[in-house]
Amino acid sequence: VQLQASGGGLVQAGGSLRLSCAASGRTFTSYAMGWFRQAPGKEREFVAAIDWGNPYYADSVKGRFTISRDNAKNTVYLQMNSLNPEDTAVYYCAADSWVAHILRGNNIDYWGKGTLVTVSS
Repeated sequence: VQLQASGGGLVQAGGSLRLSCAASGRTFTSYAMGWFRQAPGKEREFVAAIDWGNPYYADSVKGRFTISRDNAKNTVYLQMNSLNPEDTAVYYCAADSWVAHILRGNNIDYWGKGTLVTVSS
């Protein structure tokens, strides 16, 4: 599976962005999908995941971010609202047959290249 993330950019605090991750190569519906982020000087952290209908969120983004998937387009989205400077990071999408791997952040089958999100104060 090849994953291509897009949609990052510069936004002011309080603004919104929508990230997309297009998957190709294998049956998209076979995989749970997730988003991670890595801020400068910090470790990569889990943001959100979605399996076959259920969304999961890190506490830090719950109520502000929404993950969704369009199986017809082989794409997973991350709608980010009420952004703040602490959300500044490179965002990565991930795919795995087991959503538990994504939730734990290890043994993940596939990673995409990141897309940079910068939130100015």
